[in-house]
Amino acid sequence: MSRCELDHIIIGAASLEAGVRFIRERLGVDIPAGGKHPDMGTHNHLMRLGGNAFLEVISIDPKAPAPGRPRWFRLDEPAMQARLAESPALISWAIRSPDIVATAQSSAFAVGAVTALRRDALTWRLTVPEDGSIPGEGVMPHVIEWDGGARPWERMADRGCRLDALVITHPNPDNIEAGLRSLCSKGIAGVHVKQGPTPALSARIVVPGGAVVVL
Repeated sequence: MSRCELDHIIIGAASLEAGVRFIRERLGVDIPAGGKHPDMGTHNHLMRLGGNAFLEVISIDPKAPAPGRPRWFRLDEPAMQARLAESPALISWAIRSPDIVATAQSSAFAVGAVTALRRDALTWRLTVPEDGSIPGEGVMPHVIEWDGGARPWERMADRGCRLDALVITHPNPDNIEAGLRSLCSKGIAGVHVKQGPTPALSARIVVPGGAVVVL
């Protein structure tokens, strides 16, 4: 079983403008532009969250042709589009593995097919369900492996925000814990699971000045 780390958290938005405004209002910083995902018809903004993690704001690219498959992170689903029309939101996350195939095969839940993707000159592989869904009722991670040992977060702007914790809420937290252990037997640093009425994700982020903001 491969050793994994939290790679990034994903904020979905109805548009990049809405996502950038949301981050500015909540965290007090401007998140820089990233690039385009031609295989998925999306684009993003990115910033480092301290350590080896980063934050991504993603939305459908209105200028890109529709891909020949459902977009990732449920972005094509009417329910998700209605949710993001109200406000950008934390919708998914990814763990980084040095051997994505082995990690995906060890998973006790469906993570999706290992899919080759690209953004500009950067390439990687990510587990993506064929229907564009998010694993584990929307709270379990995708798995990513950066090609060539790339460490893209090291080249991202650092706005002074730090990820304190990613919190998974679920009616059956023991099942979530077991699922995470099937991916990473030693656990994933910074990820906490607690019981709650519905599956949900939240992130505690320390902003410049020391205040903690929950997304």
